[in-house]
Amino acid sequence: MFSKLSISRLRNITNEQITDLGQVNIFYGENGTGKTSILESVHMLALAKSFRNSQARTVISRGEQDLVLHAQFQDTYHQRSIGIQRGLRGEPTIRIDGQNVRTVSELATLLPVLVLDATTFDLLQGSAKVRRQFLDWGVFHVEHSFFLAWKAYQRCLKQRNSLLRDSGINSAQMAIWDEELVRYATLINSCRKRYFEGFIGVFKQVLSSLAELDSLTLEYRRGWDNKLSLNEVLMTSMTRDLQLGYTQFGAHRADLKIRYQGVDASTILSRGQQKIVVAALKIAQGLYFKQTQNRSCIFLVDDLPAEIDDTHRKTLCSLFVAQQAQVFITCIDRASVTSCFDTNEKLRVFHVEHGRVQRQPIIESNIGDQ
Repeated sequence: MFSKLSISRLRNITNEQITDLGQVNIFYGENGTGKTSILESVHMLALAKSFRNSQARTVISRGEQDLVLHAQFQDTYHQRSIGIQRGLRGEPTIRIDGQNVRTVSELATLLPVLVLDATTFDLLQGSAKVRRQFLDWGVFHVEHSFFLAWKAYQRCLKQRNSLLRDSGINSAQMAIWDEELVRYATLINSCRKRYFEGFIGVFKQVLSSLAELDSLTLEYRRGWDNKLSLNEVLMTSMTRDLQLGYTQFGAHRADLKIRYQGVDASTILSRGQQKIVVAALKIAQGLYFKQTQNRSCIFLVDDLPAEIDDTHRKTLCSLFVAQQAQVFITCIDRASVTSCFDTNEKLRVFHVEHGRVQRQPIIESNIGDQ
């Protein structure tokens, strides 16, 4: 859990230190004041990039050459520190406890972060890639053999696609890469399937606490015909793969099908119902992580009140607290969020204006009227 956050030269935040962070941290203020930038800073400390835009130049303050972020956080046993420096070009400099870190995966393992914002609707409305990324977040954190298999699979896929685009295809080389591709795809599928089988029960439990949508179903699809081996699929699709210049089937085509009453959920659910479903997906992912790893993740919730009524908002907040997750929430009206919590014991409220952050007092009685 973060206890202190320092932000320098990130969008309109010149140099701010936010101390005494709690389990639930609410940042309120008018639009364009820098609230979401605070969430971005936490995300960059966890993944070395913003959830709004992966290009550093869009996040670094105008006219500056770099941004610097630093945080203190408590893991299971120790107080630790993490720092990120990111310039307009090149790779970020990452330091954990004063030591340089070479890979972003080390950050991701250390600080599991989940985002709920306007783009979360893409889990229903977007492409299979969005849902696959959602699934793989959980698989990465729960199935520890997944990441190496995924990296190896990406290497094989790149080589196979390169051969498919080569006018003088080498059948012997293709056979070698097909064998490797099948091997790693099988490992990835096993990891995803195990994760999904555990996750689905948690999701149903969370969804039932938020809405009566018993007819909503989730189905994992592995990326190739369930009745055939991937090797058979690659052989039968070779002619078309050669025409297209890329591999049509495999673990890189996996998807989650989300349906309501047998129909694509995005076409039948209201906007409010969709937000409840995607919130349930993210909260269930955090809860399943907690159950399997005995650790809590960090939630970044941008504009929580939007399109969620008071009753559902209160239930969402209780679910965050129940899994002991640290939460960073933005809103315009502080009362719209503070009123969702029964106690202020773990609550911190900050006012954001023109890139400046100021801690605000909380009156214990009648929190929602502040």
